[in-house]
Amino acid sequence: MVMHELGHALAARLCGVKASGFGFGVGRRVCRVQLGAISFGLRRWPLGSFVMLDGDALRQRPAAQQLFVHLGGVLMNLLAGAMFYGTNLGWLNLLLAAGNLLPLYQHDGWKCGLVIVRILLNRKSQPAEWAFTFSGGFVSFVVAWLVVRLFV
Repeated sequence: MVMHELGHALAARLCGVKASGFGFGVGRRVCRVQLGAISFGLRRWPLGSFVMLDGDALRQRPAAQQLFVHLGGVLMNLLAGAMFYGTNLGWLNLLLAAGNLLPLYQHDGWKCGLVIVRILLNRKSQPAEWAFTFSGGFVSFVVAWLVVRLFV
């Protein structure tokens, strides 16, 4: 997960979007370290991670740059998956890349989908974004169900 978030941070930096912090885990913060302008926090449960980006600056970037930043983590996972192909680390990175492409609320695939919806409509539309969010959740459920049926 650390490599995934570093991919987002690197893509953001290349596009001129500042990162203010990294969080590892979910729940209550256990400790925090400040290194320059970036805060690194460790949380109670190691079930996720995140990078804090300047959302306003990101939304002001062209759509291609927004997509690049949202897909930065997936691209890093694909790179690591290729580098470590055939090992557990390689498979884990490929699985993380695939999972993050699903259009689940607040995941990378969902964020990219919203950028694309806004491009297609040429504006923000709350009803269209709600429809995308609901249908994305349904599609993700169906994909998860199919994977379980096929491999478990």
